[in-house]
Amino acid sequence: MADTAITVEGAEKKYGEKRALDGLDLSVARGTVHGVLGPNGAGKTTLVRVLSTLLRPDAGRIEVAGYDVVTDARAVRTRIGLLGQHAALDEELGGHQNLEMFGRLYHLGARHARVRADELLERFGLADTGRKAVRQYSGGMRRRLDLAASLITDPEVLFLDEPTTGLDPRGRAEVWNSVRSLVGGGTTVLLTTQYLEEADQLADRISVVDAGRVIADGTADELKADLGGDRIDVVLRDAGQLGAAVALLPFDPAGVSVDTDRRLLSAPVTDRMTALTGVVQALQRAGIEAEDVALRRPTLDEVFLHLTADRTKEAV
Repeated sequence: MADTAITVEGAEKKYGEKRALDGLDLSVARGTVHGVLGPNGAGKTTLVRVLSTLLRPDAGRIEVAGYDVVTDARAVRTRIGLLGQHAALDEELGGHQNLEMFGRLYHLGARHARVRADELLERFGLADTGRKAVRQYSGGMRRRLDLAASLITDPEVLFLDEPTTGLDPRGRAEVWNSVRSLVGGGTTVLLTTQYLEEADQLADRISVVDAGRVIADGTADELKADLGGDRIDVVLRDAGQLGAAVALLPFDPAGVSVDTDRRLLSAPVTDRMTALTGVVQALQRAGIEAEDVALRRPTLDEVFLHLTADRTKEAV
C-alpha cells in the first residue's frame, strides 16, 4: 500500500532449533517512527537484519519501501539506511572524512560525496568539528555522526537498532532531536530500543515483541490504557488513617490498592479532574491530612513488564 513503508506477514527465522521470528506480523506507516520493544532475545535485532536484507527469512511476506526483501533485495538496499548497535566509524579520520568515505563506498562520486558530507555535518550540528578526529568526539557526537553516515543516500526508510545504548542523558537527547528532524523531513524510522522512555518520546506507534511475535501493538497511550487507564495516588501523613480513607473515598474498594509502608492508596479513575476534586474535598471534610495527591497514567515500563511477565529466554 502507498501509505505503508514496511509490511511483514508471517515472518519466520530459525537458528537451529531456536525460533527467532515465529510468524511475526508488522505494519509501519510512511513518515512515522515505529518503536519495537522487547526483552533480550525477543527477536528485535533479527527482525532488523531481515528487513535490511542482511538475513534471509525462512518464510513470510516482507516488503520494505514497496519491494520484497528476498526477490528485490537490491532495490530495498538502495532505499534504506541502517544504524546498528555499534558505531561504524574510523576513529582516526575526521568526521568529514568519514562521511566522504561512506559516500564513495556508495558510489556517489568524489564531488557529490564531499557536498553530501558538508550537508550532513551542517544538518547534525557537527560542521564546526568536521575536521577533528572522531576519537576526540563525545559519545553523543559520535552517534550523531554515525546517524549522518546512515543517511548518505537519503533513504526512504531508516532502521535504528538500539541507537542510544551507552549514551548519557545529554547524548541521548541529541540523538532524539536528530531523529525527530528526520521524520519531519519525511523519513520513516523503525526504532528498536530497550529504553522505554525513548519509545514514549519518539514513537508514533509501538509494537511489543516477545518470543519472535508481536504480542501488543498501538500508540503509547493505547498500550497504557489497556493496562488499566488513569489512577489517582494519595499519600497520607498518617498510615493509620488509610482504612478510613478507603472507606470514605468515592471508589470501589475492590479496585483500591494500599501500601502501608508508603502510606499510599491508589485507585483507578475514569474522569480525572472530577476524581481529583472529589478526593481532596472528601479528605478535607474528614480531617484526613494528605501529603500528596496525584493523577498518573501507567508508564511504558509497567506495560512492558505486564506484557512480558513470566517469559524468559536465551538471547538471540
